[in-house]
Amino acid sequence: MSLKMEKKIKEWKKAEVEELKKLMESYRVLAISSLHKVRTAQIQELRKRFREEIKFRCSKNNLVRLALKEASEKKPGIEKLEKYLDGSNILIFTNLTPFKLSILFSKNKVKLPAKAGDVAPTNIVVPESNTGIPPGPIISEFSEVGLPTKIEGGSIWITRDTVVVRKGETISGKLASILSRLGIKPMEAGLTLKAAYEDGLVHPPETLQIDLDATFQELKDAVVFAYNLAVNASYPTPQTIPVLLQKALVEARSLAFNAGVFEKEFLPFLLAKGYMEMVALKEKVAEKDSSLAS
Repeated sequence: MSLKMEKKIKEWKKAEVEELKKLMESYRVLAISSLHKVRTAQIQELRKRFREEIKFRCSKNNLVRLALKEASEKKPGIEKLEKYLDGSNILIFTNLTPFKLSILFSKNKVKLPAKAGDVAPTNIVVPESNTGIPPGPIISEFSEVGLPTKIEGGSIWITRDTVVVRKGETISGKLASILSRLGIKPMEAGLTLKAAYEDGLVHPPETLQIDLDATFQELKDAVVFAYNLAVNASYPTPQTIPVLLQKALVEARSLAFNAGVFEKEFLPFLLAKGYMEMVALKEKVAEKDSSLAS
């Protein structure tokens, strides 16, 4: 390699490190995502959709490491992202929180057919159904992957819902082929955050994967528990005051009714109580008179 070419490469690398450093210092959040199984079209779509909020950049891991080290002077702790720089990655610069970023990406994933060697992300279930495939040698292939079948109406039917591979297990080439024939796409492709830096902290992947449904249910349960606790403890809040007032009114009426308190508001209840007691007494007296007469 000529000295001129070598110098040009060095200048390019130096400029790239400087640009990465500027980006790291300009944005509040830097996240790293793997590009494994991520399609170019997906990245282009994300760039287009979030161009006002997110900047994407691909670079060599060794250059990113140098930039992290230099940026750590103004962004303490950012150099800890270095341990997540394995494989092919994309850098994500933004002022969104890492958690909002993770949710955005989880909503923009696509389903893909399985390939031999893929690891099942969840239990893969083949539902009971008419496959629409005519009988033939493929029946033995269904049997080999554990799918119960029958022939009906000139096509192969799966006779019951069947788990063909469990989460974390490797998908065989034969099973991948069968799933593809059945139109089942168990794999997801998209950006998944490996780590994110924000305000001096590095968030590992396990803290960034949020189950929205489970979190929402937990929040609902917490609200119900807090509300019931406040009502039972007679703790006044804007939410509990209407119920507490109604509860106090019912208790006051019950106390006045049982104690015979003469208040204008309670007189109708007391009169009704007196009338019922009078009727009950009259019936008892009538029964006694009847027994004496006999």
